[in-house]
Amino acid sequence: MSWIKESNRPKHLLYAIPAGALFTILFVAGLAAGMEFKDRAYGNKWDWLDIAATLIGGLIGQMIQIVVLTLIL
Repeated sequence: MSWIKESNRPKHLLYAIPAGALFTILFVAGLAAGMEFKDRAYGNKWDWLDIAATLIGGLIGQMIQIVVLTLIL
């Protein structure tokens, strides 16, 4: 899992957790695609590992959301 420590992927993972907890994994997928589109527009290459890191963070956030909702309801 050394790929997750490269570049700014830890930020992708950490910033996606609150988005996943507040919204859904689909919202996080849109965020990930939007961030990669922005990177591509500024001349960088499309990076699927950035998207994977963002989605992992979104899954963690979604699990937190499910646990909280299960405890409340």
